[in-house]
Amino acid sequence: VKVRNVILHSGDILISRGGAPTSALIARGNDYPGNFSHIALVYVDPASKEAKIVESHIEVGVVVSTGEQYLSDKKLRVMILRPRADLPQIQKDPMLPHWAAEYAYKRATEGHVPYDFPMDYKDHSKLFCSEVASEAYERYGVNLWAGISHISSPGLRKWLAAFGVRHFETQEPSDLEYDPQLSVVAEWRDPTTLKKDRFDNAVTEVMLEGAEKGDEIGYSWYLLPVARIVKAYSMLLNQFAKAGPIPEGMSATTALRTQDYMEKHKALEERLTVKAEQYSKTHGYEPPYWELVKLAREAKKEK
Repeated sequence: VKVRNVILHSGDILISRGGAPTSALIARGNDYPGNFSHIALVYVDPASKEAKIVESHIEVGVVVSTGEQYLSDKKLRVMILRPRADLPQIQKDPMLPHWAAEYAYKRATEGHVPYDFPMDYKDHSKLFCSEVASEAYERYGVNLWAGISHISSPGLRKWLAAFGVRHFETQEPSDLEYDPQLSVVAEWRDPTTLKKDRFDNAVTEVMLEGAEKGDEIGYSWYLLPVARIVKAYSMLLNQFAKAGPIPEGMSATTALRTQDYMEKHKALEERLTVKAEQYSKTHGYEPPYWELVKLAREAKKEK
């Protein structure tokens, strides 16, 4: 099926970079920092010939959307990956990608699947975004993520633990780009969003340097009672299959820490933007990435 001039096949994997500060943290928070933060799986309905996108969101768990709905959600870039046709499993059954996608689609539409905050890729009772694709293909003999992602940095592990992560050997979205079992089919991107990507990366890199030096992600204690009330309200909505202000599976304290992280990231990026504009006026060109990181370090000292 064609979506924005690209032919999508059932079983294709969409690997994308979101525009939120937490998306940058997911992409860069790795022993080998990457550029992507989210995974989704394409299912093409044989009857309607429509593309359905199966993905897991922090806010609501596993959901199904149309191609246009998927692309309308803020993304800085999207790459399309496809299992290689010469894989033994696919040579044996060329329909394997479709069967995997169909399984994921049916599981998503036949019952609620919560988001997996601990990021345990071996337990599929809950699914984070990477697991949507890996579990589906695993059932048909294709084990994606030829190299499991490792998060070794003590400061980063401490921060991620504060957000609810418990497994630091897992399937990070950015690492799937390098899986030799997959081929790159196409990519949607534009210069404006790629500039945002670079700024987010630079800010995140400098914040993670701070994590290694003892910087904390915290919250104001006086906000906790209110957050707990909001969480109770969210849990009530969850009982009626509705999403609340605080996602299912996320505690009130984690929600406050997430808000604190996003506010710190936004403030630093605003100061970096001013410095980058000054750099461009002085030098006559946009600062390259390594200069952006230097400018972000300077901006952080000025807080």
